[in-house]
Amino acid sequence: MTNKTLKGLFLAHRRELQAYLTSKLRDPEVAADLTQEAFLRFAEQTEKGNASVEHARSYLYRTAHNLAVDHTRQMARRKTDTTPNEALVAFADDRPSQEEEASARQTLERLTAIVKELPERTREVFVLNRIDGLNYAQTAERLGISESAVQKHLAKALLYVTQRIRPQ
Repeated sequence: MTNKTLKGLFLAHRRELQAYLTSKLRDPEVAADLTQEAFLRFAEQTEKGNASVEHARSYLYRTAHNLAVDHTRQMARRKTDTTPNEALVAFADDRPSQEEEASARQTLERLTAIVKELPERTREVFVLNRIDGLNYAQTAERLGISESAVQKHLAKALLYVTQRIRPQ
């Protein structure tokens, strides 16, 4: 295909092809770029010589359509919605307030002090079971006592801690 033939084809179909793409994409600048790309691909195809394009207008429309689909898919992959700062204010902050943190810290310090008041063996059972998460059998094995003894020490520790932790 000669340059003169390509120029005539471009002049004859550019506007309608660009209008077609603009209606599909709703973006005149992208439509103009894709129109030029469709004509470029047409020119490349006809210059190869190994494939002839018999229906130039159909080829251009099919190429333009495919380019529009590819462009739309590419934009969908890139799309990241931005959220205005005003919308972010509506989300609750799940972090505890400074007052809640201070209160929790005081409660933990108080609990630590109460646990230190327990007799040594009772404290060991309480820490292994309730803090370290060992079950009765593991606690009994670790301390070399029976599971029944673990249960008795734990009951004693829990009663003492719950009575002492209650606010006066």
